[in-house]
Amino acid sequence: MPQTGQRVDPYRSFNFLVELDGIAQASFTECTGLGSTTEVIENREGGDNVTVRKLPGKTTYTDISLKWGATTSTELWEWRLQIVQGLVLRKNGSIVVFDLSNSSEVTRWNFARAWPTKWESSAFNAKGSEILIETLVLAHEGLTRA
Repeated sequence: MPQTGQRVDPYRSFNFLVELDGIAQASFTECTGLGSTTEVIENREGGDNVTVRKLPGKTTYTDISLKWGATTSTELWEWRLQIVQGLVLRKNGSIVVFDLSNSSEVTRWNFARAWPTKWESSAFNAKGSEILIETLVLAHEGLTRA
């Protein structure tokens, strides 16, 4: 816990790493979709006509999107291809954030039982000089902050 008056800087969003069981893909340029939502169930109780009770319902997790510059590595493509062919291979993973000063881990989010629901490539354009970006969207069944 910081002392009164002590400055605490927020983490930087660009200094992160994605870990996936058995996949050694590096250099992700973007990771989005870390989130969860709990459904609100409204319930009126007999005799109380003024207020509505709000109860927590099911919790759902947002799909995680990973983007990276295309290389000769095909591990993520092959994982997606297994899904297309009917073999659902789920993997656990983590999004790890590092400190800027000494590159030590400062926080991590773990996701469970993920599988790729979508793969996409950026557009090809002979007039441009942009990097070819691949995107993989992962559905998962749980998110915790470690």
